[in-house]
Amino acid sequence: MYINGDWVFAASGDKLTTVNPSTGEPIGTAPSANARDVDIAVGAARAAFPAWSGLPQGERNKVLFAIAAKIRENAHDIALVEGEEHGTPYNDAFGACMGAAEKFEWSANAAAALKGDEIPVPAANTLTYVKREPVGVIGFITPWNLPTIMTAVKLAPAIALGNTCVIKPPSINSLTGLKFAHVLSMVEGLPKGVVNFITGSGSVAGAALASHPDVDMIGFTGSSETGKAILASAAPTVKKCVMELGGNNPVLIFPDADIDASLKVLAWRQFNNSGQHCSGPGRYYVHEKVYDEFVSKFAAYAESLKVGDPSDKSVQMGPLVSREHQQKVLGYIDGALAEGARLVTGGVASETGFFITPTVLADCTHGMKAAREEIFGPVAVLIKYTDADDLVALANDSDYGLCAHVWTRDIGAGMKLIGKLHVGAVFINCQMLANEQPWGTSIKESGIGKEGGTYGLLEFTDAKLVCVNYN
Repeated sequence: MYINGDWVFAASGDKLTTVNPSTGEPIGTAPSANARDVDIAVGAARAAFPAWSGLPQGERNKVLFAIAAKIRENAHDIALVEGEEHGTPYNDAFGACMGAAEKFEWSANAAAALKGDEIPVPAANTLTYVKREPVGVIGFITPWNLPTIMTAVKLAPAIALGNTCVIKPPSINSLTGLKFAHVLSMVEGLPKGVVNFITGSGSVAGAALASHPDVDMIGFTGSSETGKAILASAAPTVKKCVMELGGNNPVLIFPDADIDASLKVLAWRQFNNSGQHCSGPGRYYVHEKVYDEFVSKFAAYAESLKVGDPSDKSVQMGPLVSREHQQKVLGYIDGALAEGARLVTGGVASETGFFITPTVLADCTHGMKAAREEIFGPVAVLIKYTDADDLVALANDSDYGLCAHVWTRDIGAGMKLIGKLHVGAVFINCQMLANEQPWGTSIKESGIGKEGGTYGLLEFTDAKLVCVNYN
C-alpha cells in the first residue's frame, strides 16, 4: 500500500486476491488493511495537512498539472491494468485515463477562481465575509464500476483545495487503485502523506476509515445500502459526507421522439461498461405508438455489439466485474421473465469469465422487480405506456432520484417536465457529463451532496464566517 510516500504491507501480513473477470482466474494480490493500517494512513494525512493547505494555490496547482501529465504518460499501462482487473475495453479505459488527467487540470484552474463572499450587514464600520477553507483529512471509498476516473473525480478537487486524503479502492479493483498510486508516487512536488492508498475489504478497512475520529469527511460512491452503513459509522463524530449512491433512472420516450437519435445515446449508455453506470438508463417508458420500433432497433443495436476480451481494441463490451455481480444480474433477468417479460435478445452468460450478452427485455411492467431496483448491468427494461398513464407518477415512483432522461421533439413539453421529475438531473434529448457540471443528488436514496463543477468543489471546503469591526 502507499502510505506517507512509502510502499508498505498490511501490519497483519494479510492479503486479498483479485480476479480477471474475463477469465475468472486470479491475477494478483494486494495487502488487506485493518484498523491499524488505516490509523497509520490517517496519521500521515493529518501530519501533511498543515503544510499542504498552507501552500499558495498556484503552488498546489503546479502539482496537479504534474499529476495530469504523469497520468497521460502512463495511460496505456493504467488502461491495461483496468482492463485486466475490471474488464473495461481498452479504448474506454484509455479514454478514462485521459478524462482523469483533465479532472486534475480542471480542478486546479477552478480552485484558483474560487472565492468567498462579502455579506452586507446593518452595522457601520463592519466587514463581514465568508472564507472558504479546506475541510481537512478526507477518507475516500471509491466504487468498482469506474475505478480510474472515479478516483480522479474525488481526489482532484480535494487536494486542489488543500485537503489531504486516504483512499480505499474497492477490493476487487485493488491493483488498479495501486497502479494509480504508483503513478502519483512518481510526481515531483507531491509531498508525502498528502495522498495515501490503502487496500482491503469494505467491512474492515472501509469501516475503520469511515469511523476514524481524525477523518473530517467521507466521500463515497456505491450502493445505497453501503452508503447507509457508512453514514452510521460516520455519525458518532458527525463527519461531513458526500455520497453518490444508487439509481434506477427513468427514460421517457414520447411518441414524437427521434428514435434513432435516442438510441445512439441510450443504447450506447446501456451497454457501455457492461451497463455498470450509475447515470445509465434504468427503466424505459416508451409510448405505444413508437414502442415496436424502439424495441426492434434497440435489439438490433444490442446484437451489433462485439463482446469479448477487453484487450482487443475492437471489443465494445467486456465482462461484468465479478461472478457475484454476474449472478445478481442474471437473477434480475430470470425474475423478469418469470413475471411475464419477453426476452428479445441476449441474456446469455459465458462459461468462462463473467460475461452476459447485451440484453433487451420487452413487455415489462412498472411493478416488476427488474423495473424497480437497480440492475447495474447490460439489461434494458422496456415498458409500454399509453396516453392514459400518468407518466410523471410512474417516473417518480422510486426509492431513487439520481437522474431522468426525456426524449421528445417538443422541447416545450420536455421543459415542463423538469420541475415535475423528482430527480437531481434531467437530460432532454442528450446525456452530457462534463467537468463543469455538478453531479450526484441529495434526493431520496441517491445520495448526499454534489461532485463536479463549482458545486462539487465547494463540498471540499468549510465556509468560515469572519466579522471585523474597524472603528
